[in-house]
Amino acid sequence: MTRTPLDPPAQRVVVLAGGISHERDISLRSGRRVADALASHGLQVELRDPDATLLPALLADRPDVVWPALHGASGEDGALRSLLEFLGVPYVGSRAAATRLAWDKPAAKTLVERAGVPTPHSITLTRDAFRELGAESVLAVVRGELPGELAVKPAQGGSAQGVSLVATDDELRRAMVQAYTYCDVAIIEQRIRGTEIAIGVIDTGDGPVALPAVEIEPLSGVYDFEARYNAGETRFYAPARIADDVAERATAIALAAHQALGLRHLSRIDLVVDGAGTPWFLEASVMPGLTETSTIALALEAAGHDVGWVYAELAQAAIRDEVGSRKS
Repeated sequence: MTRTPLDPPAQRVVVLAGGISHERDISLRSGRRVADALASHGLQVELRDPDATLLPALLADRPDVVWPALHGASGEDGALRSLLEFLGVPYVGSRAAATRLAWDKPAAKTLVERAGVPTPHSITLTRDAFRELGAESVLAVVRGELPGELAVKPAQGGSAQGVSLVATDDELRRAMVQAYTYCDVAIIEQRIRGTEIAIGVIDTGDGPVALPAVEIEPLSGVYDFEARYNAGETRFYAPARIADDVAERATAIALAAHQALGLRHLSRIDLVVDGAGTPWFLEASVMPGLTETSTIALALEAAGHDVGWVYAELAQAAIRDEVGSRKS
């Protein structure tokens, strides 16, 4: 991360935060942290909630770059990014096409598996198939292939909303209902017990670089929504308390997943390391949480980077990429 600053550098950044997803409050917290970090490095920052006035405002008074600190569908399904691309407005984060792939967890799992990355055995089920084929019949087949402890999650979404860890058939039935309240498609995945880690990947123009792995130890034993965003409910260790060779394998997997999904600028790759020291891919976030309890800031600090400086570099990288795309 030693790119030469732009001449002139980015001056005005619009940070988008809020939106209408289930993760609105988290997005607002992330957006404020990003805005404060950018302002601390002399950038002019406007923090705004995306609404019907956004696109006309961007057309009337174009910022140097947009930072969509939006979580959930409003920021991670690719729609907003597609519009920004149509407008030719530089923005921080992965392109719309890559964002759509990472947002869809079954598609992301398929792509990283093809890249040789281990990911837990799973099945994807639509709500319609679950109903039409009969819940009991479907779950009997699933249980025959996926015995033991399972993780059930909506195929789209973040912040562990709608995610359940189950051990019994009754828990599995309830977990499916819970997942379907957030999305019409659910994933049932073999649960891998071990050490949960998150690896941030940063690319300011010289290629993706993995930050130190951050170990996640929720006091409740489950890294759910409350454990993620309520201070004091989770212990974080940066760097993670894993062997050096395991950390190297996890880093290689994180970079492979980031590249297999075609991500850029900033991502977070979630992994679990089993008892044999094998890291397993769980999912990728194209706009990871950037709140005071998020892992990206902890990893940047562990790597000796100033958060504001890195965010400013990412803003400049977005401008370079937009200029490069126009030339090509």
